Amino acid sequence: MLQIPFSDATIAPGTVISWSLRTKHSPHDERNSTVASASFNQDKHHSSSEATRSTSDGIASSITVTFDIAGPLDTAALESALLLLVRRHEVLRSEFQRLAGDLNCTALAPESIALETEEVGHFHTGDDLHTHLDKTFKSIDTLSWPLFLMGAVVRETNATLYLCFDHIVCDGLSMPVVVDEIQTAYAALTADRAPQLPSAGSYLTFGDDQRRRYASLRPDDDRLAYWKDFIRGNGGFFPRFPFDLGVPDDHLYPLVNRAFPLLDAHRTDALAAGARASGGSVFTAVLAAAATAQHRFGGPGVYRSLLPISERTDEGAGAEGSGGGRAAGEAGGADGADGAPNPWQHSIGWFVNTMPIEFQVGEGGSDHATTIARARAAYGELQRHTDIPFVRAWELLDPESFALHHWPFPVNFFSYIDFRRTPGGLRHPLWNPTLHVWAARGNGISHWFHRTATGLHVNMLHVDTPQAHEISDALHDDVVRVLLEIAGHRSAGPVSIPRPSRGTTTVRT
Repeated sequence: MLQIPFSDATIAPGTVISWSLRTKHSPHDERNSTVASASFNQDKHHSSSEATRSTSDGIASSITVTFDIAGPLDTAALESALLLLVRRHEVLRSEFQRLAGDLNCTALAPESIALETEEVGHFHTGDDLHTHLDKTFKSIDTLSWPLFLMGAVVRETNATLYLCFDHIVCDGLSMPVVVDEIQTAYAALTADRAPQLPSAGSYLTFGDDQRRRYASLRPDDDRLAYWKDFIRGNGGFFPRFPFDLGVPDDHLYPLVNRAFPLLDAHRTDALAAGARASGGSVFTAVLAAAATAQHRFGGPGVYRSLLPISERTDEGAGAEGSGGGRAAGEAGGADGADGAPNPWQHSIGWFVNTMPIEFQVGEGGSDHATTIARARAAYGELQRHTDIPFVRAWELLDPESFALHHWPFPVNFFSYIDFRRTPGGLRHPLWNPTLHVWAARGNGISHWFHRTATGLHVNMLHVDTPQAHEISDALHDDVVRVLLEIAGHRSAGPVSIPRPSRGTTTVRT
């Protein structure tokens, strides 16, 4: 599964069919619904959308997945597969409502949901189709139900499916689950078999339980010690991106969405071998490379960043070392620590915590073995403290910035996913799944590194300024160089990207 901006996607023209949710009963009919407290992630996302509804700092965003189905489309089978998806996952048939300050999540009963089909029309050119889909994907609204869209571009010999979600109902790792489940159910239904799908726990149960466990947390709780140690070293709750992107801190700005290759499959395998020789993995090698690239470009010797951590694992099921959290890139492992099936492995929802990490870059920015070892040790320590939800820690330890509807300034943010290890990952080359993350406005830069069968890639969202373009290009160049050095290809040059002079870049101190 490749993560790229939708502007880079190529979808052949065809006839567009869309499906939308229809309720047989009122969404407010308690006899046909389940009510739970929204998760911390959902509450903050929803309140931010409420706060910016009528301002110039709107925070519209969406997560979209597209993938192919081979052969003439069996529309009835596909519609049944889509309906099964919605009925299996409570979060997809949920509505959010704030009552007395608390955000409640109401899930309609599975049998109360139906699909409404519309033939949108035939698109003769790829450009016209792209314009239509782009507008469709950007219509998702956190404050309006339903919170996702479904459709297909149908041709004589194949079809491309699309599903577009608001972040409030999913995360990036939900997208492989969606693809795998629809493909599996569709294949069974077209063969006149009942779909056999793995059990999937409800994100509503997860979020409600999280709320109950941490609502009473107080700032003096010992479980916040990891965060407090980080704050002391960092000088604040958020690790600032170390270079000046050319924007003040107090507003949001239009974003540019870009994607680049890092290493092909062969060189990624070499990187894995080089990382293992230093006691690490591709994940820790990429993390070390990001830190080293920033340091070589004039950034600090101590790397500080926020990492999204998957909450789909049980206590003790961390990828490297002990602890409950697992970097999204290390996702895999269908079993928990005690060997029992992981209840969230095939679930859809926002199963993401965000944690700080810090470690020192090796001497001179060239001792990669030391940097990898330090990154691995820092990540191991992080894993021991992933039980505290990020939003709750933010609210307790930095209440002034928590009142904002966005992060207060450009934040150093690093994400890594190995999509090969997600549900259905081995069949991605057949299905051609593509992930598209979109946000209208922001104030910084985010990097989503990811591994696929074709190698290592990065997707970046950053403010659309000359400084941000220059810095992102330069860091990409340096990250590739460091990765090649770790892989043992020191004589190989990095991927060439034209970029302006570095003369205007300012390092923040």
